[in-house]
Amino acid sequence: MRVHSGWLLLAAVFGAAIVLAAGSLLLSPPLPLIMYAGFDRDSISPDADGENDIAVFEYRLSRPATVDISLTGDGGKTFFFRETQAREAEEFSVLFSGIVDGFLLDGEAVVGHVERRLLPRGTYTWKLNARTDSGEDASADGRLDIQPGDFPLPSMSTFTVSPSVFSPNQDGVDDRVQINIYLETNVESLDVYLVDSAGVRIPISARVEERNYGEAGRHRFDYEGGIDLGVDPPPDGAYQVLALAQDAVGQRIRQETTLTIETGGKPYAEISPQAIGVDVAFDVQPYEDRYFTSRYHAGELLQKPEDSESLAYSQLITIPKGEMLVFRLTVENYGDVPIRTSGPPPGTVYQQEQQAATLGMFDESGAWRIGIQCSTSQASYPYRWAIAAADKLVEVFDKASGNTYSYLPSRERAVVWGAIRMTTIEARNPQNCWAGLIHEDVAISLRNNHVGVRSIMMVDPGESAANLDG
Repeated sequence: MRVHSGWLLLAAVFGAAIVLAAGSLLLSPPLPLIMYAGFDRDSISPDADGENDIAVFEYRLSRPATVDISLTGDGGKTFFFRETQAREAEEFSVLFSGIVDGFLLDGEAVVGHVERRLLPRGTYTWKLNARTDSGEDASADGRLDIQPGDFPLPSMSTFTVSPSVFSPNQDGVDDRVQINIYLETNVESLDVYLVDSAGVRIPISARVEERNYGEAGRHRFDYEGGIDLGVDPPPDGAYQVLALAQDAVGQRIRQETTLTIETGGKPYAEISPQAIGVDVAFDVQPYEDRYFTSRYHAGELLQKPEDSESLAYSQLITIPKGEMLVFRLTVENYGDVPIRTSGPPPGTVYQQEQQAATLGMFDESGAWRIGIQCSTSQASYPYRWAIAAADKLVEVFDKASGNTYSYLPSRERAVVWGAIRMTTIEARNPQNCWAGLIHEDVAISLRNNHVGVRSIMMVDPGESAANLDG
């Protein structure tokens, strides 16, 4: 039988390939997975003095592999310097200062979690293990002496976060979180973070105090969600508070707890125009003794005035001595969070010489109130009212303080009104009066200050009658 020449050629080529492959294996056998490995010295003394603190561990892989680098002491306990790390086929150089993954000594109790720790004094067997995806394993080992000094762990004996639930919305109630840490020794770094569910860390700054950064003793951190810087706080939800203390040789301890954010957000409110086309409607009404209010006596509240078109556009308002300057305006909460307010309620009538404090209604940090001020006022916005009547407010009980607070809900509007009985004709007459929306101990924004300015002329009817008789 005659064999086709094409088949003969194919068989010849295949046989030559087999011979070449076999020859290649004989002449160039597969390289070892670990080409070389070892430290650049036999001992280190990691005591942060700058001398012989660090050894360089170098190794080379011929193929991609997953590696572990460990050290085993004379007692047989193994410590990992690198564990389950994927590496490509190349040369690697790693600095080693005696710091390994955290561990505890026999019978030792530590507050917090030890993340990184200096190996105890002794002679260790180091080992590099490498394995490929195909199941190939290789290892290399050697000896290293470690002679560390006495370095206690950077212990945080106190770590407290209060309150555990806070609402960064500038309402003066649980707006800030106080974090207290007590360091037993000096540390190189002390860092505190808020950590979200995705693991993103938000730094929390320490309070500026007499104690230096990292110095042994008490340290306090203050967190308000960033709202004081004009940014929105993190979204409502559960977070982790993470504290890390690390010393000069690299030992690190972690403490952590949970923190919940509720009703967080930047508050926004303003004085809105009235239906009659002005920001603040002023009017004059006769005073009656039933309106008299003091710290010890609650007078009747003035009824909400209707929009007064007759005085809406008048720049000069004349008011007889002893009568009431009445105002009406609208507050709008156009933000995403409720805003807190405090009394007295709309409709309260002040005597000209009174102030909110004389009625027992003192300033409350974080509360919003409407204020009226005149050119001759002795204080900033001495006459103040809540930003809504009770039927527009939502009451919230605070378990921590036992107080009940009143809020104007988000995206709500409310009418505010009140009066001042004008009893003293000042040397400056007429004088200007205006309204303002006050966020107490926070700010009076430019757009909510000096709103609805009007010129107020006081007259004395008695003097006018005397002049007519004369």
